Amino acid sequence: MAVTATRVGGRAGVLGAAIDNFTTLGYHGTSMRDIARSASMTVASIYHYFPSKQEILQEIMVSTMNDVIALTRAELLSAGSDPAEQLEALVHAWILFHTSRQAEALIGSSELRSLEPDGRAVVVRLRDEQERMFRDVIRRGVELGVFRTAYPRDAARAVINMGYSVATWYHEGGGVSPEEMAHRYVDIALGVVHAVDAA
Repeated sequence: MAVTATRVGGRAGVLGAAIDNFTTLGYHGTSMRDIARSASMTVASIYHYFPSKQEILQEIMVSTMNDVIALTRAELLSAGSDPAEQLEALVHAWILFHTSRQAEALIGSSELRSLEPDGRAVVVRLRDEQERMFRDVIRRGVELGVFRTAYPRDAARAVINMGYSVATWYHEGGGVSPEEMAHRYVDIALGVVHAVDAA
């Protein structure tokens, strides 16, 4: 399937074209020529910005993780000290990200296997940092009796995986806005951790 030209130009144009192609064709199904065509560049021009297709993938995945970590951390810090409110803020931001930055989220959840060891180590470290935010909030909620799950670590992973899953099927034209989807998944997440008020 052909991917439409992005025509943004420069480094951003290369990344945009790569995101389009990786989403449509997969990392291994995408050639540098595909990216160049979509970016309306020559392959030689792409090498001015990135030495390889692998470097492009690493840039997309690392910058995506940095963006979502910054977003979720900011929401967590503004949520106050109540674990339920903190979890609501985290999940709300997490789902909004996975619906509004769907293509990058899809690449992030499906192409970890395509990264070479150094790049994979960086992305795994960032994923661990993100998971720790959810895990710490849920663990603290259990300690305070706000959440009653017997499996806080598994609950954190389940909530995180809900976001990854939404990115695989969500369609904004399907009648549910990203904001409404985020509200729905906040309710689902509170059920996963057996929040006292959600019982």
